[in-house]
Amino acid sequence: MKILRKAMVVATTIGLAFYSTVQPIAASANDAPALSAYGELPEIEDAALSPSGKRLAALLSVRGTRVLVAFDENNAIISRTNVDAYKVRRFDWVGEDRLLLTYSTTEDLGANFTTDKHEFSFAVTIPINVAEQGNVVFSNRRTLVNSIFGNYGIRQIGGRWYGFFGAIELARGIRAGEYEFRHGRPYLYRVDMVDNSTERVATAASDNHDNDWLIDANGDVAATYDIHRENGRWDIRNGNRQIIAEGQSVSGRSGLIGLGYGGQSVIYYNVDENNRSRRFEVPLSGGEPEEFLPGIDIDRLYFDAQTGHLSGYLEEGADPRPVFEDPDKAQAVRMVREAFADFSMSMMDWSDDLSHVVVRTSGQFDSGTWFTVDVGNLSAEAIAYERPDIEPQHVGPFSTFDYTASDGLEMDGVLTLPPGREANNLPVIMLPHGGPHSFDSERFDWWAQAFASRGYAVFQPNFRGSTNRDGAFRRAGYGEWGRKMQTDISDGLAALAEAGIVDPDRACIVGASYGGYAALAGVTLQQGLYRCSVAVAPVSDIRRMYREDYRASGETRITRTALREQLGDPDTWDAVSPERFAERADAPILLIHGRDDTVVPYIHSVKMADALDDEDKPHELITLDGEDHWLSLSETRQIMLNSAVAFVQEHNPAD
Repeated sequence: MKILRKAMVVATTIGLAFYSTVQPIAASANDAPALSAYGELPEIEDAALSPSGKRLAALLSVRGTRVLVAFDENNAIISRTNVDAYKVRRFDWVGEDRLLLTYSTTEDLGANFTTDKHEFSFAVTIPINVAEQGNVVFSNRRTLVNSIFGNYGIRQIGGRWYGFFGAIELARGIRAGEYEFRHGRPYLYRVDMVDNSTERVATAASDNHDNDWLIDANGDVAATYDIHRENGRWDIRNGNRQIIAEGQSVSGRSGLIGLGYGGQSVIYYNVDENNRSRRFEVPLSGGEPEEFLPGIDIDRLYFDAQTGHLSGYLEEGADPRPVFEDPDKAQAVRMVREAFADFSMSMMDWSDDLSHVVVRTSGQFDSGTWFTVDVGNLSAEAIAYERPDIEPQHVGPFSTFDYTASDGLEMDGVLTLPPGREANNLPVIMLPHGGPHSFDSERFDWWAQAFASRGYAVFQPNFRGSTNRDGAFRRAGYGEWGRKMQTDISDGLAALAEAGIVDPDRACIVGASYGGYAALAGVTLQQGLYRCSVAVAPVSDIRRMYREDYRASGETRITRTALREQLGDPDTWDAVSPERFAERADAPILLIHGRDDTVVPYIHSVKMADALDDEDKPHELITLDGEDHWLSLSETRQIMLNSAVAFVQEHNPAD
């Protein structure tokens, strides 16, 4: 890991305090970092602490190679694993002497499956002692698919470590020694993390049902959730198979959250008939469910990784308050958050007793920095930059910009300005987020910052349907694809222009996934707003998307209900599908799509390109071979960014 010069952390007698030692200077487009500084995968992607907090594992890029490195308490390397060939999704410590790495691959499926491609997840144990053998979970069982279908936690039982995973069992084939796929409903298995032996601990759901499980500190199934795929009736049973909660969600929006304090209760959620999501808690021994923390807006819940029990929660708000069952842990979280209060910070991992914490920051003048915090000694150490070639002066300043939509609904977005430029009559990139049920916040965004470094203002609108406000705001997006969700974006452009910040005649719209759909809609369903459109992995036809998602679910009624609830009346879908309005495209369009996308299939961009071809509209289609929906690979991510920026610069020059 690199020696950091940007910041220092000092201990005080009352807690931790963070002091920036850099006085940023004005930057210009001429000294902007290369686009690769933004488009490459960050030099540190994730980090995890062992249960004691004495060992650290980090996913790093070292001279262009991705490696999973483990360090001891003296920062000496004790393990190094090349993971360059893997799409790493997560990693965890198994005790103090072993890591569990989860990665995924995209596989083509046969004609008898409900989808053409699937993203399979695999779990691999990595011993710190190189003399020991690592294992791929389920690889030694011919009767099991060697992929995992859910990770239900790691527990220490009788001095040994076990992982709990969903598994697909195979049936005996016609020929001796052959096994074949029977159904895709996972069973729950316990796996010894040392010798890879397995034991089934729960059966799969019955036909037309789905299951979920919670594992207690002893490795027993504490609660089982079961939902019927057609009528949405669900129940939760304790370890004795006694029903302790039940209900119905016709859209399938209910499920387990975790075990309560001490592991004596179950916390779950359910969306009621008014589309309100509510949390409940019910004793495992049985009793009347009660609303969980009514009247309190919760930013996040904390669960003990070794037991699965609730440890505490963090309230939402300008001054969020950590609440823990253990007051020492509450104080530790409070101290850490206060130390980094001037930054957009996240506690990424922590030791069992919260004496050691890994913190990630990003913010003004900060392109992403990772720290280890020793709470007991009131000290912290900056350990790595995500993007060391992006100096503080190269980070475009960002802020929240409030505006009102044309129908009076209040909303906001994140405005990023080019470094060293005044917020006056700037060329602008409208960059709506994906989801669409997601949101953008004040933090370093590599895509927005790349455009800002080239002289553009970038606006990321949190249109209706985003999740940064209350449930009513989220539900306001139902049925509004291509309608009010779309005009919320252009209303943001108008508000920025009225404020004198941007030049509305020099605007392009860029986005990925749902944002890619909005980028297409901005130059087909809408007219005269944008000079160009860049759509990455976009939905081009809503009816096709519905059919794909419905088929992938096994054509379940709850999926159909949920999709129609969010998308609105099926009779209106064609009227807001950009592919069907290719003849109205009034600006050049760049389509970029990964061939291995399992979320929005590649066919969406192919069909959109075909429709534009038929209408002789200017466009390009760039195919990213081997890439998925999330731009997981550094090489193809850079192709995307370089192509998108060059396209915008061609059709909407910054100067």
